[in-house]
Amino acid sequence: MSGVRVGKRVIGAEAPVTIGWENIPRVEGGPVKQFVFTWFQPAMLFALLAFWYYAPNSIAKASTAIGIGIGFRVLLLGLEWVNPRFASWQLTWKELVTDLFYVGLGYTVLNLAEGFIGSDVITEKLLHSMDWGKVTWFMTLPLLVQALLIAFIFDFVQYWMHRGMHNWYPLWLPHSVHHYITQLNINKGAVGNPVELFLIGLGLGGFFDFLPRAALLAGVFGLAIGSYQHINVRFNSPRWWRFLFNTTEHHSLHHSQDYEATRSNYAGSFIFIDRMFGTCVDGEAELLGLEYGRRMSVREQMTFPFVEGWKTIKVKYGRSTGGQPIAVPAE
Repeated sequence: MSGVRVGKRVIGAEAPVTIGWENIPRVEGGPVKQFVFTWFQPAMLFALLAFWYYAPNSIAKASTAIGIGIGFRVLLLGLEWVNPRFASWQLTWKELVTDLFYVGLGYTVLNLAEGFIGSDVITEKLLHSMDWGKVTWFMTLPLLVQALLIAFIFDFVQYWMHRGMHNWYPLWLPHSVHHYITQLNINKGAVGNPVELFLIGLGLGGFFDFLPRAALLAGVFGLAIGSYQHINVRFNSPRWWRFLFNTTEHHSLHHSQDYEATRSNYAGSFIFIDRMFGTCVDGEAELLGLEYGRRMSVREQMTFPFVEGWKTIKVKYGRSTGGQPIAVPAE
C-alpha cells in the first residue's frame, strides 16, 4: 500500500483511506434529499444561533441548553438511520448499550468529579482574585463576536490538549482507549477511559460565566459543529463549511487504522486551527480503530491505561514478578 503524499507526510500507507474532497462519495437520491443533506448543517447552526440571540432571559439558561442538546442528538441519531455514511458503522444493540453506559457515566460520575476538581472549580478561585476592570473591554464587543471568541479560545485549548495526548505517552495511555472504537456514531464521543474523558473536558469555559448569553451562544458551535465528529451520516457539506469546520470526514481520518492519518485533525469544532498548524488532512476513512479494529470490552477500557502503564514501568526499571529483568525491545 503506497499511500498518498500530503505535505511532508504519506497518508494511507498502513490502512486504506480516501484523500481529497473530490474522491469522497456524494449523497445519493433526489433533489429534496440532496438539498436537505447539503444545507442541514448550516441551517441548524444559524437557527440555534438565532434562538440563543433572541431568546428571552426566562428560557436562556443552562437547563434549556441541556434539553436542546439532548433533542439535537436524538435528531442526529434518526438521521443515521435515514442516510448512513457507511453500513459497517450502523448501530447494533451491543454498541448502543455501550454508548449509553458512557453517556450516563458522563452525566453522573464525571460530572460530579468536575464539580470538585474540574477546571471550572479552579477557574472560580482565580476569578475571585481578578481585577474585573481588565475584562470590561470584552463585554463591549458585539454579542456574536464575544461568542465566537469564547468558542475559538476553548477549541484552541482543546486542540493543544488533544495534540498533546498524541505526543506524550502518559496522556496517550488514557486517550488511546477512545481510539479503539471501530465506528462513528452520535454517542461515540462519550466512549473512553474516565481519566481521558475528564482531561478532555478541561477548559476555560468558567472564565466566561460573567457573560451567560455569550457563553450559551458559544455552546452552539460545539453542539452544531462538534457533534458531527462522531456521526454516521453522509452530508454534502458546502465547501466553506468543510474549510472552516470539523466534519465527520476529518474525524474519521483521525480514527483510522493508518498511523499518519491519526496524527491529524485534532480540533474539536474549527478545523481551520489544524490548517493554521499544518495538521489538517481532508478526506475520510471507513476502517477505524487501533490494532486493526480490535474492539475493547468495557472492562478493558476502564483498566487499559493503568495495566499498560504498569507494564511500561516494569520494562523501564527492569522489574518482573520473577525477579528477573525484563528485556527492553531494541528501538
